[in-house]
Amino acid sequence: MLNSASIKNTDELEFAVFCIENIAARFWKNAEEVYQALTEKSDILNSYIIPEYEMLHTQSKDYILDDIISLMEERGIQL
Repeated sequence: MLNSASIKNTDELEFAVFCIENIAARFWKNAEEVYQALTEKSDILNSYIIPEYEMLHTQSKDYILDDIISLMEERGIQL
């Protein structure tokens, strides 16, 4: 597993918000529920999304969302 990372700059923060908001929209949930799923129910935000920002942010929106949702499913995280 990757090391946990914290958000270091506004680009990473904007990307985290982008991921949260778009996953919420895909599942018709509010952003707070998605944030809790990615931080409290799992550590996907700090152990995957932020550390892999450099690779992920170059991909398409659908690829990013599908990748994160797939990881959530693997870890048993439901919205």
